[in-house]
Amino acid sequence: MELKLMMEKLGAPQTHLGLKNMIKEVDEDFDSKLSFREFLLIFRKAAAGELQEDSGLHVLARLSEIDVSTEGVKGAKNFFEAKVQAINVSSRFEEEIKAEQEERKKQAEEMKQRKAAFRELQSTFK
Repeated sequence: MELKLMMEKLGAPQTHLGLKNMIKEVDEDFDSKLSFREFLLIFRKAAAGELQEDSGLHVLARLSEIDVSTEGVKGAKNFFEAKVQAINVSSRFEEEIKAEQEERKKQAEEMKQRKAAFRELQSTFK
């Protein structure tokens, strides 16, 4: 699912079968998942010219690379700063979700405590 979302964000959406083929192409441990090592293998294979031109992995490597000789160091700096900013935006979103989840847990715990206090009061009247 993460690979699917990443490919969509890069503007190169893939079908389910296309994603499975992408994973299969670099899946060294045959678990049908991409580890960090296998993710990095995509870029090693791209640099070595070992990826098929029409494969999704080739598209991924091409869309996420930057040529410092043409862009210059400042261009590369801007590229990576934009990537970091995008990650930070998603991190803030995740933090908001976690805060909401913690608030719900807190509310549930308070409700539990109120019910227990009510039951205790109720038992004194029986």
